[in-house]
Amino acid sequence: MINPNSNRLTLFKDKPLTLDGGAELSPVDVAFETYGTLNAEASNAVLICHALTGDQYVASAHPITGKPGWWGRLVGPGKLIDTDKYFVVCSNVLGSCLGTTGPASVNPETNKSWGIDFPVITIRDMVKVQAALIKELNIDRLLMVIGGSMGGMQVLEWLTTYPERLHSAVVIASAARHTAQNIAFHEVGRQAVMADPNWSTGAYYEHDEKPAKGLSVARMTAHITYLSEDALTKKFGRNLQERDTVTFGFDADFQVESYLRHQGSTFVDRFDANSYLYITRAMDYLDIPGRYNGRLADAFTGATHVRCCVISFTSDWLYPTIENKRIVHALNAAGVPVSFAEIQSAHGHDAFLLEAPEMDAMLTGFLDSAAKSYAPLPKGAKS
Repeated sequence: MINPNSNRLTLFKDKPLTLDGGAELSPVDVAFETYGTLNAEASNAVLICHALTGDQYVASAHPITGKPGWWGRLVGPGKLIDTDKYFVVCSNVLGSCLGTTGPASVNPETNKSWGIDFPVITIRDMVKVQAALIKELNIDRLLMVIGGSMGGMQVLEWLTTYPERLHSAVVIASAARHTAQNIAFHEVGRQAVMADPNWSTGAYYEHDEKPAKGLSVARMTAHITYLSEDALTKKFGRNLQERDTVTFGFDADFQVESYLRHQGSTFVDRFDANSYLYITRAMDYLDIPGRYNGRLADAFTGATHVRCCVISFTSDWLYPTIENKRIVHALNAAGVPVSFAEIQSAHGHDAFLLEAPEMDAMLTGFLDSAAKSYAPLPKGAKS
C-alpha cells in the first residue's frame, strides 16, 4: 500500500514567474505528490510528468473519481520505478485544475476566478514551475525525468531549458512540435467547449451550470485520437449496445458510441473546461525546433551529458514513430547519448498507459543503468 505525501507549495511570491507570452504570475501554487524518501545525497529523485488530462496522482487514488493512480502499475514499492529506492515527484501542471494555479484559481487582483483572463501558457512555462518546485525540494539534479504524450513534451523542454539539472531523460510517445493535424483536433475540442452556452465566455464559475456538454464532446473527440482503428474494431466493432437491432434514431445504438459518451460524461466531473482550453493551446504552441531556426538538434547542445531514451508505438497515429525519430535524430546530431525503440502495440497512443512488457523491459534496463552511472555533484558545486 502506497502512502503518498500530498503537498501544495506557493512559489514565485517574491519574484513573479515570467511566461513565454510576456505576462507575469505571482504567486503560483503547485500541487504535487511524492512517493518514497529522498536520500542524503538527493541523488535518487525521479520527476514524472503527466499528460494533458492527467494529474499528480500517478500512484495513488484520485480524490474525485477514486480510481487508482494513472501509472500505478509502474510506480510503487518493488515496481519498475521502485519507491523503496527512488524519491518520486509528480506535480499538477500550470494551467490545470487539481491544485496548481490555473484559470479556475482566484485572481489576487479581483478575488474572482481568472477564467479566460488567465494568461496563455506554454509547455516551457509548465517546466519553469516544475524546476522551481524541484529547487524548493532541495534537489539539484534529477536522476531521471520521464513522461509520455504531453509529459514527453515537458521532458523535451527540460532537456532544452534545464539540461544541467538532469542525469537522464525518457520521452514516450511524444513530439517536439505540434503538427497541423494535432492543432486541428484540439481546435475542434476548444470550439465545442466555447459553443456551449454555459461556457459564458469563460466566466461560468459564478453560475450553477458548467459547459459540461461542450467539454464532453471535446473529450470524446480527443479520445478517438488516443486509440487505434484496430483497437476500436477489436473492442467494439459494429456491436450494438444492449439491443438486438438499430433504433433508427439517435440513441447510442453502437457500443463505441456508448463508450465515447461515457468517456465524455465522466471527464467533466474531474476536469475544468477552461483548463482544457489553456492546456491544449499550450500543446499547440509547442515548436521547439522553431525556436532554433528549424534545427531541433541545436536545442539539445547543452544536454550531451544526459542519458536519453525515446519510445514510440507502431499504432500511435497521434504522435507517430516518425515524430519520435525526429527527436532521436536531433539528439544524435547534438551528441546526446540516446537509445530508441519502436514497440509493437495495437493500442494506439494510449499504449504507454497500458500493459506494455517491451516498454517495461526497456525502462527497467535504462533506469538501472542511469542509477548506477549517477555521480552526485561535489559539495559546493553548482548543477
